[in-house]
Amino acid sequence: MSNLLKFYINGQWVDPIEKKTLGVVNPSTEEVFANISVGSAADLDKAVAAARAAFPAFAEWSREQRLALLDKIIAGYQRRAKDLAEALSQEMGAPIDFAVSDQVESGFQHLKRIRKVLETYQFEHAKGNALVVREPIGVAGLITPWNWPLNQITCKVGPAIAAGCTMVLKPSEVAPLNAVIFAEIMHEAGTPPGVFNLVNGDGPTVGEAMSRHPGIDMMSFTGSTRAGILVARSAADTVKRVSQELGGKSANILFPDVDLEDAVTKGINKCFGNSGQSCNAPTRMLVQRSKMADAARYAKTAAEKFKVGPAGEHGPHLGPVVSEIQFNKIQDLIQSGIKEGAELVTGGPGRPDGLNRGYFIRPTVFANVTPDMRIAKEEIFGPVISIMAYDSLDDAVEEANNTVYGLASYLQTKDIEKGREIARKMRSGNVYINYPAWDTALPFGGYKQSGNGREYAEYGLEDFTEIKGIAGYEAA
Repeated sequence: MSNLLKFYINGQWVDPIEKKTLGVVNPSTEEVFANISVGSAADLDKAVAAARAAFPAFAEWSREQRLALLDKIIAGYQRRAKDLAEALSQEMGAPIDFAVSDQVESGFQHLKRIRKVLETYQFEHAKGNALVVREPIGVAGLITPWNWPLNQITCKVGPAIAAGCTMVLKPSEVAPLNAVIFAEIMHEAGTPPGVFNLVNGDGPTVGEAMSRHPGIDMMSFTGSTRAGILVARSAADTVKRVSQELGGKSANILFPDVDLEDAVTKGINKCFGNSGQSCNAPTRMLVQRSKMADAARYAKTAAEKFKVGPAGEHGPHLGPVVSEIQFNKIQDLIQSGIKEGAELVTGGPGRPDGLNRGYFIRPTVFANVTPDMRIAKEEIFGPVISIMAYDSLDDAVEEANNTVYGLASYLQTKDIEKGREIARKMRSGNVYINYPAWDTALPFGGYKQSGNGREYAEYGLEDFTEIKGIAGYEAA
């Protein structure tokens, strides 16, 4: 991959202004396997200047022109799917088959969805003798995470293009290779110079400069709540829009009427996907107090079915977590659960047997977790689940909402009417009743410290627009 040490600015691959590199570590081996350039505020200035220069013309593009560009991007994405999957498997530890079926596929589905939305989306409508118009907001700064990189790149870039915005992307420096390939796809699709720009770098340097930059009209950020607060603070001086998708500590309420073994097994499987590195993972399983022992037994069986191994191996298994920092954080939280008195059902500290190198976590289940414990409150971001007791459904709802986060909630019940009733009481941006299929047509985002704004489909498109009311548009 010849462009790793370059940035994509104004339609060209360019050298950084200051030469500084960063090693990309394969989490399965703990070894550096590639190097990228990391940018500076000066590189960001160049990218913003290109995006601002390109905006007036691109904002005037017709619906048909934007659809045609999206078609070329989608075709290019399909052609490079194998390259994208291999990059993800190496840089963030997604097992190669999972990288193909879920990580890369998620980006493909977002691109297809936004193309479908753009076909019919109404950017203007009459209101009396006035016209209400949605117009592109301008230059968008995009900061994307390492856990679902292509999912987040595509659900920002796609809507930005559909809206008519130009943009600068800063992917996570932990998993940047897929973004470089994506930039190559954008170039091959004939994206006009300056419409899409890529500058690699870290948060304190490029991310900070992006958030503060007066030439950027909005920030779309996905990452930790801690980092999201810093982005919002930096953006405040220029009063730019900040759309954020942040952390989560999602509850999964198992109603009294469920088949407990089935519900627990599905809850474990959902939580441990992507090695637990999903912001909306159902990490707090709430069960009736009288059924705690049975739930723990079923959870142990389900968790111990998971194999853990290097990301390059084929077949269903969990790969490593992304980095040494994440590995150490998860180990610390597992130790805290033991220290604070939670029942360790399976898993625990250390690597799985036979894996002496790599950031591998033992799939871990805690039972009899209480609300005051760290593992009940903090986002762990690994294959670790906390089973908590409730006495009544009202208690379960109260405990589910007893968190600073509000990204997702999960409800398992045979009584769909009761599920619908409880869903309305959940203080979260999404509620999933009985594990429905993932749907790119639904809005995605959170309440409280899980962020603001929404992504996916027309909801994501609208985040990249301003609303203008033109009074007197029609003669009275």
